[in-house]
Amino acid sequence: MALLLNKTLASHFRSHAKKTEDSIYLPRRGFHVEPGTREKALLAEDSSLKPFKSYKRSVKQLKRIGDVLTIVVVAGCCYEIYVKATTREEARKQ
Repeated sequence: MALLLNKTLASHFRSHAKKTEDSIYLPRRGFHVEPGTREKALLAEDSSLKPFKSYKRSVKQLKRIGDVLTIVVVAGCCYEIYVKATTREEARKQ
């Protein structure tokens, strides 16, 4: 409850903050800092990891296959529910 109250109070104060013409042009995230040598080394491409890199095309294809399988499973479930409902209705009529 206290966390929710703090979030709502913070958003309330942010929305009602005094806005001047100069505050519009100030960045919200602060100033950009150039990464150091360690960060650059961590972000550099490693040739030993190249075989394990997932390529966009294969990822998109895998997502598409997953989407198709999901649709097939949902359609199968709907069909099973329909069959059970119709057989139950026919049994009730007899």
